[in-house]
Amino acid sequence: MLVSITYLLIVVLLLVSMWKVYEKAGRQGWEGIIAMAGSLPIDAQKVTFHEGSISLKQAFEKLESSSAYKIAYNDSQLDVSRKVSMDQKDMEVLQVLSQLLKNTGYTYKINGNYVIIVPEEVKTVKGKKQVSGVIVDTNGDPVIGANVVEKGTTNGTITDLDGKFTLEVNDNSVLQVSYIGYNTQEVSANGKTSFSIKLGENTQTLDEVVVVGYGTMKKSDLTGSVTNVKAEKLLSKPVVNVGQALAGKASGVEIFENGGTPDGKVRVRIRGNNSINSSNEPLYVVDGVIGVSNINLLNPSEIESLEVLKDASATAIYGARGANGVIMITTKRGIKNEKAQISYDGYVSIGKMAKKLDLMNASEWWQNYNTTMDNGQKYDPEGYAQGKYKKVTPADLPNLFDANGNPLYDTDWQDEAYQTAINHNHQVSIRGGADKTLYSVHLGYMHKDALMRNGFLDRYSGRINLDSQLRDWLKMGANMSFNYNKGNDNYKSYGVKRLVQEAIPLIPVKYPDGSWGSNRDFPGAVQDTPSRYLEEMVNETSNIQTIADLYLDFKITDDLNFKSTFAVDASNRKRNYYSGKDLIQFSKTAGGIATIETLKEMYWQNENYFNYNKEFNKNNRMNVMLGLSWQQRVAESVEATSQNFSDDFYQWHNLGAGTVTIPSKSEDYGWSINSYFARINYTLKDRYLFTATGRYDGSSKFGKNNKYAFFPSFAFAWRASEESILKGVNWLNNLKVRTSIGETGNQEIGNYAFYQKLGSENTIFGNDYYTALYRSTFGNPDLKWEKTLQWDAGVDVSVLNQRIDLSLDYYYKKTSDLLLEAPIPGTSGLNTIMRNIGSVQNQGFELTLNTHNIQTDNFNWMSTVLFNVNRNKILNLGENDEDIYPKPRHAQGDMLILRVGEPVGSLWGLRRLGTWGEDEAAEAAKYNRLPGDVKYEDLNGDGKINSEDNTIIGCTSPDWTMTISNTFLYKNFDFSFDLRFVFGNDVVNCATHNAEDRSGVANGFKSNLNAWTPQNQHTMVAQRRPMKSYYDSYPDSHWMQNGSFVRGQNFVLGYTFSKSLLQKIKLQDLRIYASAQNLFCITKYKGYDPEVTTYEDAAFGQGIDDFSEPKARTFTFGLNVKF
Repeated sequence: MLVSITYLLIVVLLLVSMWKVYEKAGRQGWEGIIAMAGSLPIDAQKVTFHEGSISLKQAFEKLESSSAYKIAYNDSQLDVSRKVSMDQKDMEVLQVLSQLLKNTGYTYKINGNYVIIVPEEVKTVKGKKQVSGVIVDTNGDPVIGANVVEKGTTNGTITDLDGKFTLEVNDNSVLQVSYIGYNTQEVSANGKTSFSIKLGENTQTLDEVVVVGYGTMKKSDLTGSVTNVKAEKLLSKPVVNVGQALAGKASGVEIFENGGTPDGKVRVRIRGNNSINSSNEPLYVVDGVIGVSNINLLNPSEIESLEVLKDASATAIYGARGANGVIMITTKRGIKNEKAQISYDGYVSIGKMAKKLDLMNASEWWQNYNTTMDNGQKYDPEGYAQGKYKKVTPADLPNLFDANGNPLYDTDWQDEAYQTAINHNHQVSIRGGADKTLYSVHLGYMHKDALMRNGFLDRYSGRINLDSQLRDWLKMGANMSFNYNKGNDNYKSYGVKRLVQEAIPLIPVKYPDGSWGSNRDFPGAVQDTPSRYLEEMVNETSNIQTIADLYLDFKITDDLNFKSTFAVDASNRKRNYYSGKDLIQFSKTAGGIATIETLKEMYWQNENYFNYNKEFNKNNRMNVMLGLSWQQRVAESVEATSQNFSDDFYQWHNLGAGTVTIPSKSEDYGWSINSYFARINYTLKDRYLFTATGRYDGSSKFGKNNKYAFFPSFAFAWRASEESILKGVNWLNNLKVRTSIGETGNQEIGNYAFYQKLGSENTIFGNDYYTALYRSTFGNPDLKWEKTLQWDAGVDVSVLNQRIDLSLDYYYKKTSDLLLEAPIPGTSGLNTIMRNIGSVQNQGFELTLNTHNIQTDNFNWMSTVLFNVNRNKILNLGENDEDIYPKPRHAQGDMLILRVGEPVGSLWGLRRLGTWGEDEAAEAAKYNRLPGDVKYEDLNGDGKINSEDNTIIGCTSPDWTMTISNTFLYKNFDFSFDLRFVFGNDVVNCATHNAEDRSGVANGFKSNLNAWTPQNQHTMVAQRRPMKSYYDSYPDSHWMQNGSFVRGQNFVLGYTFSKSLLQKIKLQDLRIYASAQNLFCITKYKGYDPEVTTYEDAAFGQGIDDFSEPKARTFTFGLNVKF
């Protein structure tokens, strides 16, 4: 750890030193260039234009590109769409500017190389006065170009480079101060002539630019359902990956943070589950690179903004890959005309188990053991009489009991297997640029301990972004990122996590002589302890990912440009596994097992598209985008295994040291897509907005009969607040009604599902190996895309100077042509064939509410509420609508069912009514059971309890979810917290089966102490008895538990140092903070955490807990500094 920190500090110092050299050289270089340009002041330089009639806005842009001036103006007062003549020859720059502003009522002021357009001064009249002031942001920095207007008039100005303004107003007027990205403020000028006004940031501004597929749009012009999240919100808590950062930040997006693995893998669902056999994960687009192979490797600290595209109007432009929603990520770019901004962000965190399971201790286990063995006479009288259930006495085990018969050890295996996790993260960024070239460099290092001992994750990341205006007509950019991580992850071992709960507390980790304790030291028990497995088993994984893209943006005319991009995503994954030669039931019989797995993937894409932007007049503007795309991914994997090692020394480092070689495995595959796409946006009178998109995709994943499909969408929005009847409603800032309909596709199925496949196996004839081939699947050339038709209706409302911002959405989605394994007669040689036969629907409601509750100079309070409701229902499952029992399954029976009319995620099992009482002995006998046995509901009344009595007993999908966030700012202090509510979901705790039916040979829940006895007959836990007698245990309503919860997701307290202090120590910004994640979780669920799955690769694994790991409660201390 110290070596890594030292290395990082050395890199930082080198970068700072290099920049100082560069900065010095750069200053000298610019001085030389200016000298070469001649001694003329910039206002005396002459320009020539032959543009004819163009808009004033375009004229300003021409002046900027032909001179060193930057022009600032207030477009809400100055009509920049008015036509002006741009025909000048050898005229000084400021003379041209004077001509352009003639008869507009505006003039200009010069400050350095900035030109500020201001209203022409008028003579003071009676009843008027001159006021002045300064506008600053929350950090105390001047706000340049802020609008200062006398409320109810067009009389106004904008602030200069120092944030200062001067304006003549009426005596009792109100000043209205606004700027893009900040909350508008109103200040009374009654009795005052001097002002100091601080503007608070507003992330919900209507003029905010958001990223959409193949372009950007102003938020006010959106017709689709798009949520924008800025970096400061994404990184409000320490996170490992993008999914964690997005949790609780966007309505309609469910982030399931399952378990406590170091890589923090999450499950993301946007507006429910759309598919049964195909992936339900959204599409990730990073800086235009579509479908990044492993989004978990991306360093969240590199993200500038993130957009979630939810409805068809927004996602249909991605056609075959947009059915599950799209998450668009833009990384941090350079900063124009800024000296290098060097920043460091770092934190150290401590994570501890948030909750421990209620397992029996040594004395309780010993008590339960004796009760268990005594009951063998009742449940297996014949075996009992034969001495099958002879009890162990303390005298038999002097190494485990003292002379008084008391246990010598009381081992808490949760404490032994899990540890306090120490984590730290460091990020260095350098961002800057000149007028035409911007750059951004990022370096990151993270070390994260797992809660499970000997588990860890190290991540090294780097990114370089470059944008350069090479010519007036050509812009070029390049991005390159490198991510490498390496870790040891024994969470993948089901057996280890199970042993944590089943290891007998009588057994020590090690005996005084240093030898390992083992469950087998107690007669009848099996396996070693988790401590030994964690010491002698290694599951090391490493990932390398390099993403690079290059773009060229050609400006053909003022209205038309063409952009071409080329990108690659190359990744390599390697897994090294070794299980020691003495580990019982893991690898002892094999003499040790070593495995090496590798996976190499290469993806490339080429995107080419035209963008045409035309403002015909003040009332009509249009954007047309037309393009084509090629994408391809290829991969190959290899696996080699060796067994029977003479010593654990070799592990995977020398597979040849094992004397038994298992046949190797290898696979390679590839797919490609060719696409054509278009989008039209038309805006009429700034209030009627129309959008139409279409994408024509062809994929290699489908047969020749259905390779191509067309995915259209249409949307309309009405900005009612721009209607004349509402223009005068001062408290209403925005009212927009929107609706959309469209179709998207899903191609995330097997690469060769339409082919007939041959499988291979090794077989032995005589003494020789032979390869046997067999038909493993039937081909189906008629396979076609799963298609999702989605309709959305929404309304966006902003009132009281955007202090209240509300978005409501209702959506309906229907996915048809689901790809399912349809049953066929077994006489064909196979039991199923893949066909398009099913359909499923999702409909729901989303609410996003942002409020600025209190706004003063020293105190601000902002709140956000996200509320989601989604209802899922299966509509069709083929010709006969037969039930399907999907994975994951339990050894004791199916746990899930897909049934027409029911939601995806329905839980399947018996209804446990309790236990049979002594007064029910006769009735119990009808089912061949005794008092004390589990009592199930006989649904069909046939006198038998079997699979015919299974029914739907719950659902893993929540009825509703909500996140409430609050932020408080007091002077330089900030405090924020997030509360997450999830209600109406069920979780299957599969460990209940093992923890309540293995008495005498394994540990279990303390619920064993509440088992049936003649004195305790009203219980769900059957009477204890030896495992080798009999015990009823099947997926049932007792395994299923209420998974609703309220979680204290994130609490942050920070302090930002004042500018006056920072100037003395040569710093730009400095903030320190402390935070707590997962501070509390209120739930009735008895497992580690109700937000869980132990089947992350299974489509319907959410809410299935088959020996999960605990989650951490994490406390973090960090700082953000800019130089």
